[in-house]
Amino acid sequence: MRKIGLFFGSFNPIHVGHLVIANAMLNHTPLHEVWFVVSPQNPMKERKTLLADYHRLHLARLAVDGNDRLRACDAEFHLPIPSYTVLTLAHLGEQYRDKEFSLIMGSDNLDTFDRWRNFDYIISHYQIYVYPRPNHTGGELASHPNVTMVDVPMMDISSSYVREQIRNGKDVRYLLTDPVYEYLSEMHFYEK
Repeated sequence: MRKIGLFFGSFNPIHVGHLVIANAMLNHTPLHEVWFVVSPQNPMKERKTLLADYHRLHLARLAVDGNDRLRACDAEFHLPIPSYTVLTLAHLGEQYRDKEFSLIMGSDNLDTFDRWRNFDYIISHYQIYVYPRPNHTGGELASHPNVTMVDVPMMDISSSYVREQIRNGKDVRYLLTDPVYEYLSEMHFYEK
């Protein structure tokens, strides 16, 4: 069975930090692939700052193009909004019976994982690979048998930082892959 790590996010926009994390997960875990699951609506975030779903999915596809171990995934586009991870896992499990799915998340998300819908079911049925985030340890759940803390370079880059820099007219070309940078520039996204 191919092991797939699901990296959920708004990816608004996807940046090199996301790609560094995915690459480290491939290098330091048994995962065969990482799928960037573009979320139309995270129940814990406001939608008003999001680019349209298809633009964020397109950016994710541009970012991973040419790497057959990375994939942009639109599974949550076909599910009820807001997106709940437990429903996405069930949907993907039915659709891809030949794959074994795991979660990839930051230690900041693990800190609040007990607020996720059916978190206890998820943590008892799925492996969770956790990368470090500044000022977050993952809390008590970090010692759960299905949680693996992965030594990934800690990068304090966020999509909100990228958006802020663009809005302030700063150069972000080294925070994004070239195709993502070019698309954002052509479309003038986040400039206002």
